[in-house]
Amino acid sequence: MIRSEDARLTGRVFATISGRDLGSYIDDAQKAVAEGVRLPPGYTLTWAGQYEYMQRAEERLAWIVPLTLVIILLLLYLSFRNVIQALMVLAAVPLSLVGGFWLVYWLGYDLSVAVAVGFIALAGVAAEFGVVMMVYLDEAVKRHQPDTRAKLRVALTEGAVQRVRPKAMTAAVIIAGLLPILLGTGTGSEVMGRVAAPMVGGMITAPLVSMLLIPVLYLWWKGRGMARE
Repeated sequence: MIRSEDARLTGRVFATISGRDLGSYIDDAQKAVAEGVRLPPGYTLTWAGQYEYMQRAEERLAWIVPLTLVIILLLLYLSFRNVIQALMVLAAVPLSLVGGFWLVYWLGYDLSVAVAVGFIALAGVAAEFGVVMMVYLDEAVKRHQPDTRAKLRVALTEGAVQRVRPKAMTAAVIIAGLLPILLGTGTGSEVMGRVAAPMVGGMITAPLVSMLLIPVLYLWWKGRGMARE
């Protein structure tokens, strides 16, 4: 069949891969072609298909992800009116993603646009967990008005414990809602499963990080200058 594109004769070579990610395969293929193929004058070579779509997505994510972090930090600052509290919540977000990375690795998924979307959604939920925990800690400190580190620790423990059951319920509901998507085998399941995997894995670590790390950071921040007893 005679094909043309951009008013030039075109020939296509189709390749289907399995067992590895698309990006690394194309990188190896490009090196092999560059070393072993000499194109005659007037010939050009273009890598298209899913690889082309992946490149476009990477270009978008290169500025979407930093923009998302900046927006989260701005919203946190507007919520607390305190840079330190905003940074504490934001600092806990990367640790909250650990469970998502472990589940993606365990399932054998390669890093893709769908997986990146899942991590972006997980980061938003993790930031929400941190915000709610910070609000409860502030309320506990206002109620007790501690003047020593020991009393501050008691107040923070009370505020953190109040969030254990709601966080457990929230994580359980999210996992229960996403498990059918993660385990599904129908049309579109390959993409949706990769979106759901980071969220399901992250629901294990995100609540733990918000309940354990944020109170410790809060104690370190508020306890400076206080007497121990």
